[in-house]
Amino acid sequence: MIQRISVFTGWLVLAFVVYATLSPVGARPVLALPHLEHFAAFALMGLAFALAYPNRVLLVVALVVGTAAGLEALQLLTPDRHGRAADAFVKALGGISGISVGQTLSFLLRINLARSDGSTRF
Repeated sequence: MIQRISVFTGWLVLAFVVYATLSPVGARPVLALPHLEHFAAFALMGLAFALAYPNRVLLVVALVVGTAAGLEALQLLTPDRHGRAADAFVKALGGISGISVGQTLSFLLRINLARSDGSTRF
């Protein structure tokens, strides 16, 4: 159940991040300081994808970090936006942080399920 919700959430957050990153500045939602927004959005995306695809860590890292770098590069093509290496770094750091938390939660959930099944003795 958690995995299904995480798949939906991860792709929904990715779509929102693409919209917010490439839309005109006036249409972009503002909730907090830009670096905090970037970090939090990518952390949420990384967390969701890590829970959605727990056995595909390298694919999730490539997706999240690649999205951070790719969206910053695409901003260079828009007239009112600017791509910055510092922004890409903050986004990638947020994504990797979210992936780390997601992998830890996934591990703990597997341990909990193994204990409740009684199949593993520690």
